[in-house]
Amino acid sequence: MAGQVSERPVKASAPEYQGALGALSVNAALPEVLARGERELRAAERSGDLREAARCGLAVAEACRRLGRTAEADLAWKASFRAARAAGHEGAMAWALWSGGTLARQRGAFRLAYRLLSLAAEAGERGGDVVVRGYSLAGLAETGRIQGDYEAVGKLHEQLLAEARRRGEARHTVWALEGIAQMHRNTGRYDEALTLFEEAAETASRAEDRRGWAWALRGIADVVSVRDGDVERALTLLSEAEEACREIRLSSALAYNHKMRGNVLYRAGRFEEARELYTLALEEFREMDEPRGTALSRLGLVKAGARLGRDAADTAAELAELRSTLDRIGLRHARDMVDKAAVELGVGRLPDRAGDGPAGPVLPVVGADALRTADVEGLR
Repeated sequence: MAGQVSERPVKASAPEYQGALGALSVNAALPEVLARGERELRAAERSGDLREAARCGLAVAEACRRLGRTAEADLAWKASFRAARAAGHEGAMAWALWSGGTLARQRGAFRLAYRLLSLAAEAGERGGDVVVRGYSLAGLAETGRIQGDYEAVGKLHEQLLAEARRRGEARHTVWALEGIAQMHRNTGRYDEALTLFEEAAETASRAEDRRGWAWALRGIADVVSVRDGDVERALTLLSEAEEACREIRLSSALAYNHKMRGNVLYRAGRFEEARELYTLALEEFREMDEPRGTALSRLGLVKAGARLGRDAADTAAELAELRSTLDRIGLRHARDMVDKAAVELGVGRLPDRAGDGPAGPVLPVVGADALRTADVEGLR
């Protein structure tokens, strides 16, 4: 069951750090990871060790992605894939594809994310790397969850949680707990959500996983704010999580922390302070080219502005434009949030715009033949 605490607390590891970087901690500061990765990558290239170049390139790609340097991350994962393919190593190819798929999701390119993560899972299975296969399936589940298709991915989250517990993989246990908790929170089951977020925080703490711990605290803060109206506890939790984000330089997690702080302040009626936090988060998301966070921060700004006296017609127009943006990205849950905001702010029914409507299937069916093809655009 989701609420069962693992009997085998194991220190979290970072399997995406491999080869010469294999000893790095999951909590290693990302600028350090990037600097070491680039040094080791150059050494591998000089020696002609393609497999090692693929491994070091993966660390470079992941550090760049988490630092919000998305253009550099895109170049790095593709270079890692090419090196792995030249070396004929399926596992290394799978890890590069996983990194590319995760980056695609971060940038709002959900169809590309599904494609790359599906290829990664298949390559991991062919190469006998159960870890990258699990990470890739988890990436597919998270992509569906972010888009709001809980029915499609809820069972997969539960299966991945059970598998992570069997293998004693603390980091993936934390990820799955947080994903399931978020779905409970978004469907109004706050008690269940809080239980799972708290278990995730405890598991992450015992496993010394600062990243997972910071995300879990953000989830707890959200629930105690919306369910209990406990503003001070929520802000304290977010401050603790922010410290961890800054320590490891988790740019995306820090931006989401700031947006959540804005949410907490907004719920408390502190609209001017909320607007300042939404503005900060918006700048951070735009800097790292993250459309989902950008759209959600804009929604917060619109709501705060309306509470501070902005014209209702202007508010409605921006909400309608935001809804179209979220439809285009494929974020169903966030689109529903816009419609709820229109009701909450009393601006009436939003006008339909061209292009509004269903974004298509969230979890497209990918044929086996397609999965066996490593013809990824831009990698030839």
